[in-house]
Amino acid sequence: MNHVRDSRVPPWLVRPGMPVLIAACACAVMLAACGDTGSNGLTTATAKPLTCDDSMKAAFKPDANTTVTLVKAFKKGDDLNLNGTSSGVLAANDECLVKLNVGPGNQGPAGAPSTSQGIGIEVWLPTPANWNNRIHAYGGGGFAGDPTISSLTEIGNLQGVGGSATPADIAGVEGAVSADTDTGHVSTDTVALGPFLGPLGDGAFAMNPDGSINTTLWTDFASRGIHEMAVVAKALATAYYTTPVKYSYWDGCSTGGRQGHEEAQVNPGDFDGILAGDPGINWSSALTGFVYPQTVMRQDLGGVPLTTAQLSGVSAAAVSACDSTLTGKHDGFISNPDVCTYDPTQDKTVLCPSSGGTNATAACVSTVQAQAINKMWYGQTVDGSAPAPAVANGFSQQLQPNQLWFGLERGTLLGSVPNGTSGLAASTNGVPAPFTPGTSQVALELQKSTLATPDFINATGDGMNGWESLSYADLANASAQGLALQPQFGNIDANNPDLTNFKAHNGKMIVYHGMADEIVPIQGTTNYYVNVAAKMGGIPATQAFYRYFQIPGMAHCAGIGSVNGVTGVSPVANPPLPAPNQFYNALTSWVEKGVAPDKIPLQNSDASITRPICMYPSKLTYSGGSAGAASSFICS
Repeated sequence: MNHVRDSRVPPWLVRPGMPVLIAACACAVMLAACGDTGSNGLTTATAKPLTCDDSMKAAFKPDANTTVTLVKAFKKGDDLNLNGTSSGVLAANDECLVKLNVGPGNQGPAGAPSTSQGIGIEVWLPTPANWNNRIHAYGGGGFAGDPTISSLTEIGNLQGVGGSATPADIAGVEGAVSADTDTGHVSTDTVALGPFLGPLGDGAFAMNPDGSINTTLWTDFASRGIHEMAVVAKALATAYYTTPVKYSYWDGCSTGGRQGHEEAQVNPGDFDGILAGDPGINWSSALTGFVYPQTVMRQDLGGVPLTTAQLSGVSAAAVSACDSTLTGKHDGFISNPDVCTYDPTQDKTVLCPSSGGTNATAACVSTVQAQAINKMWYGQTVDGSAPAPAVANGFSQQLQPNQLWFGLERGTLLGSVPNGTSGLAASTNGVPAPFTPGTSQVALELQKSTLATPDFINATGDGMNGWESLSYADLANASAQGLALQPQFGNIDANNPDLTNFKAHNGKMIVYHGMADEIVPIQGTTNYYVNVAAKMGGIPATQAFYRYFQIPGMAHCAGIGSVNGVTGVSPVANPPLPAPNQFYNALTSWVEKGVAPDKIPLQNSDASITRPICMYPSKLTYSGGSAGAASSFICS
């Protein structure tokens, strides 16, 4: 059999090990070019387009691993459900839902989290008349694994992703083909996190029953799941509309931001434009770092958690100390965290009287507690040490000596994750409870399931909160193991700075990160961008295809992430934030019209502040006039 690729077979359709004749025949069906047999064995007559009904299950078979599991047509105004129970979400237009499975998955004992039938994918197809020739694919959060994506009775992501429209709305309103995936496993750990509602996962899928790392599912989660989704979505769209996709876009935040970077690095031809927000690209270091604040409280505070009032009070004081560096007036959020060296151990207004302070409320902190917060802001170190903030505040482009990962910005809402399950906050029952993806990662790095929280299920032993006994040295060892085990972890750290092939594909990438991100420290993204620039010929050369924007006051994935230092502890800040699809629209304009964004105007909720954000490394400079007017600022 001839294995030379036929010139009419798109490269995205050919998969490793696929005989060219199979790929070519599939291509012939999808491109509606079958008919008289030519010298290469292909036919040239017009194929019948796919229809939105069960006939698609037999008609669409791009390869042996892909199966259509469900096809459902919705009319404008139909309730979007598969089980007869109203979801309350109505179809914005006529559209077609297709669910698919891409094997081979991972076989194992029934009911084991590491047992998988394959990669679940949902694709939403607008009507041919409404299609805008785009694919607009979405990323996930945490460990991904949304069980509704592979479900035959539920629809995935009806609540939206990252503050944007739902995949169904993308098809019905925008007119693009939309797709999302469970990346090859399912999770039942569902958490509402800011604007994101979905499973964050406990990581148990990645541990084999014997305690070893499941490399097959890690690879599906790290990279293959997204690549297969891109391949299948393009093939399905081509077959359904009988014309190739013109533009393909990736849109993801958090894990979705990591997935976008992974695509640019590993599968650079999958997407023409990539939008990546608050990306968890340094996965192993960042997730291990989630546990560090809890280790600080265990080691330094005897396991007694800091209260939300204490965390918020110190954060508000930090904002008050540092939020006027841009305009000379209090903004209520910090714009220049690199120059903020606020130190609560030296602030009598937050210290309790017993520590020489003047704060007699329940929100006061002792000197030891204040130093614990300094450690959390500085980030994970080998031995739990941290320099004085005046010497090093932790907000730098490069890790400092003894620093294993970055901490969060001063002023961030440290206890903002629901039920207090962030790295810094206490849970509602008063027991320190870390962000569960962090304890899962540590359990996987040390290959000891008992270190995780009890929702981590495995045959060798379920999670037993063993993280509580971790010393600074233990956590440092977990960090080292995470880096050493990257091959087993499917190279989950998407921080390879070589984007040569993505640039050669003429791809465009916009990355944004909130400076008050309470989950993923922004310094990791800045560090990566600096490394990309060094690899790709400098900042101007990198900006030709990859642009990075930092957003003051923004929390993880578009939420408000800063305590308002002006009005006190209770109110949050009101910083200018991106409007829905504002960055996505900037990306499509760049890809399709050549209009590259150099600054993007943002507005806060009551329109009292309109202010641009600048393309890194340019910084916003106040030139005089109203602090609420965009015209008062320049990027320099």
